[in-house]
Amino acid sequence: MKLHDLRPAPGSRKAKRRVGRGIASGQGKTAGRGTKGQKARAGGSIPAWFEGGQTPLHQRLPKLHGFKNPFRIEYEVVNLGSIAALVELGVLESGEMPGAKKSKSGAAAPITVNQEILRAAGLVRTLDKPLKVLGDGELTTALFVVADKFSASARSKIEAAGGTVSMLEVPASKKPALKGRAAAADAASESAADADAPAASVEIDSEPEAVVDVPGAVAVEAPATEPAETRPADAKPAKAASVKSTKAIKPPADTTTTAAKKPAAAKAAAAEKAPAARKTVATAAAAEKPAPKPRAAKKPVATDEA
Repeated sequence: MKLHDLRPAPGSRKAKRRVGRGIASGQGKTAGRGTKGQKARAGGSIPAWFEGGQTPLHQRLPKLHGFKNPFRIEYEVVNLGSIAALVELGVLESGEMPGAKKSKSGAAAPITVNQEILRAAGLVRTLDKPLKVLGDGELTTALFVVADKFSASARSKIEAAGGTVSMLEVPASKKPALKGRAAAADAASESAADADAPAASVEIDSEPEAVVDVPGAVAVEAPATEPAETRPADAKPAKAASVKSTKAIKPPADTTTTAAKKPAAAKAAAAEKAPAARKTVATAAAAEKPAPKPRAAKKPVATDEA
């Protein structure tokens, strides 16, 4: 056998069907595409979501499905039965809390259960959501459970088994930060120093009373007393500083008002004298006028009868 004699096994290879080569090719006139239409054209295809032109399903369904509360709180939910199963398996063991005082009776401390412990045990997926404990299941071991929320049945079962419940409270509003230890110590030392210091006498300069502005009044300041530190020991104590005193000086005569009144009086007197003066002038003018000439007699008019 030679290389050019090699052939594939009979039936392993099948020749590709050559369509669209006429009636004699054995594939028919339309090559298996049917008679006309969108699918008979080259490149014609119909999307998978096409429903023949009718209203699609995603448009027939309502757009809003119910109500979604934007303020809903998603909890990490744990049932008491799951916690009791971990106690029976020995995953959760009792022990004293760090920094806690030992009980006088000597009884074993209750098993502490919180979200971090349950996360380590695999009952809680995340620590980002608050923890809620439900009462499904039975509990016979005393537990100290710390969570964000408890159902009424879970609270009653935990307390019935001898355990206690602690609910975490998140403040609803922002609060100012607490002072550090250093700031608290400084404040305490300052208050103690203020309490130990003797009461110092404080001199308060009394402010002078308000002086009413009087025309022509002059404000005179009395000399202030010399401080005690600068005065010599032999010097006599000076008198206390007196409040500013004012000496009332008689204001000058009101010349402006008198000058303003004079023109008015002169005008009134001139108005009273005006009628008499006018009469005198009229009389003098009448005397100076010449006497009127006598009128000449009219000449008689001539008539035809004369």
